[in-house]
Amino acid sequence: MIPLVRRQLARRARPLLARRYATPTKDPNPQLNGYPELPDVSAQYRPALGWQDKLLRRNFGETVHHHEEVNSMWGPDIPVIPPQQALRQFFIAAGCFVAAGLFMRSYLVPERPAVPREYPFGGLEKELGGHKANPEAESSDE
Repeated sequence: MIPLVRRQLARRARPLLARRYATPTKDPNPQLNGYPELPDVSAQYRPALGWQDKLLRRNFGETVHHHEEVNSMWGPDIPVIPPQQALRQFFIAAGCFVAAGLFMRSYLVPERPAVPREYPFGGLEKELGGHKANPEAESSDE
């Protein structure tokens, strides 16, 4: 059962790892101090069945990746669609909302049933105490 799972994992992970294995190997990472350098493949790509620990999708005694917190099942979710396509879909949806709002504002909002009220003498600025009627208050604000 385990070799079958490994073959399935290798088949699924091959497009992600093919380029890494095709490049010439570099010197081993001195920070790992001989710890095996495992490929950066998320456990979310592993099949759901066939593991001793079904929650983390791994077998007991399996070597833990040095970036286990990122590559484990509890790490960040793998995007279902590419980020460029997700961004394009987001902008299309936002544009549809803006277009619908502009359409409603220009065609569906009725005109005012009455004329707006107009006041004499510059909108009653002197009578209501506007900034031109009281120049001392404007200079004290500064």
